[in-house]
Amino acid sequence: MEPLAFAVLKGVTPEDVECEFWDEKIEPVPQSLKTDLVALTVETYTARRAYRLADRFRAQGLKVVAGGYHPTFLPQEALAHVDAVVCGDAETVWPQIVNDAARGRLQSVYRQPPGGDMSRLRYDRSLFSGKRYGKVTPVQFSRGCRFACDFCSIHAFYGRSLTHRAVDQLVAEACSLRSRYLFVVDDNLFVNPAALRELLGGLRGCGLRWGCQISLDVAADESLLRALADAGCVAALVGFESLDGANLVQMRKKWNTRHPYSQAIARFHAHGMMIYGSFIFGYDQDGPDVFARTVDFALENRLFLVNFSALTPTPASALYARLEQEQRLLYSHWWLEDGYGYGDAVFRPAGLSVEQLTQGCRWARSQFYSYSNIAGRVLWPAQGCGSLRHRAISLAANLTSRRTLDRKLGRPLG
Repeated sequence: MEPLAFAVLKGVTPEDVECEFWDEKIEPVPQSLKTDLVALTVETYTARRAYRLADRFRAQGLKVVAGGYHPTFLPQEALAHVDAVVCGDAETVWPQIVNDAARGRLQSVYRQPPGGDMSRLRYDRSLFSGKRYGKVTPVQFSRGCRFACDFCSIHAFYGRSLTHRAVDQLVAEACSLRSRYLFVVDDNLFVNPAALRELLGGLRGCGLRWGCQISLDVAADESLLRALADAGCVAALVGFESLDGANLVQMRKKWNTRHPYSQAIARFHAHGMMIYGSFIFGYDQDGPDVFARTVDFALENRLFLVNFSALTPTPASALYARLEQEQRLLYSHWWLEDGYGYGDAVFRPAGLSVEQLTQGCRWARSQFYSYSNIAGRVLWPAQGCGSLRHRAISLAANLTSRRTLDRKLGRPLG
């Protein structure tokens, strides 16, 4: 999908500044650039590659600035490769960065406090014109999450700050897009129930079909599920994380235990919403049987997609600090290690070997995304999710997920 961070930056770039954009997911980045300033957005998984690009461009005499979660959490690491780092979201400091670069006075660190007024955001997508992006277009309504799960970086980035855009602004943007299929990229759309109801009221009748990431507790409100469906939601990514209550307590997600999974899933399905389930393997209560049990659960409950992940500690998360203190990390900076491949375990689990965690995750993915199980999900979907549109979305998403996993798993970062 289109990376919205750059649409935000373009929206606040002075009009007399020319911009060019490359996205290495879909096109090669030129070996050399004719520009005054290079801006990179960096996730932990892309840090190694981003640093290589930054080193190349600086060797050509260019100034480089990096932003995103990873430089926010590890600015000194990033500054070994770039000239400036943005900590936090960038829209309020970006005009100053452009001005400072033009005057040759670029600072090392720029900071935007968490939150801010999202009503002033303008997403200028002109950078994406002509790019080969998929049919699903991203939009953003809110920032932050009211939960602080042990493994998650969102709370470390936003703290307790919760903010959202004006509903009429987002609805106008969504209706103006050429795509009729959207993905709301909010980390948890169910942050502010009143704001969510207002948003759903605005989207109702727009003829849009969309997916989102949302916490399981929304399933307790039947009227809100109905409003989601009426507004065009056809798929929701839900973080189930574990089938074990003790694991959920350890990851600070005890509130998930208040909502029986199968019942909650059935409520989504009854309103025509397919569920993309996210699961994490490697918490302390997990033993060798956890992989088969979780695959069986996903198949029995007719989840249309899953994400089976080895627990991976990211910088600034409570999980990273705990595993580091317990001396269970295999690498202090796994995202820069030559020996790390995508999907590999990076710490010593309590009830599994390192190899069991890595291979168990791969086995679980291979079982769920086998051609026979994909066919079963498309031919015999969950009750309420059997329309031609649902089946087409399910087939395309499953084949894409299978192909992507085949390409990524075990591959060195960078």
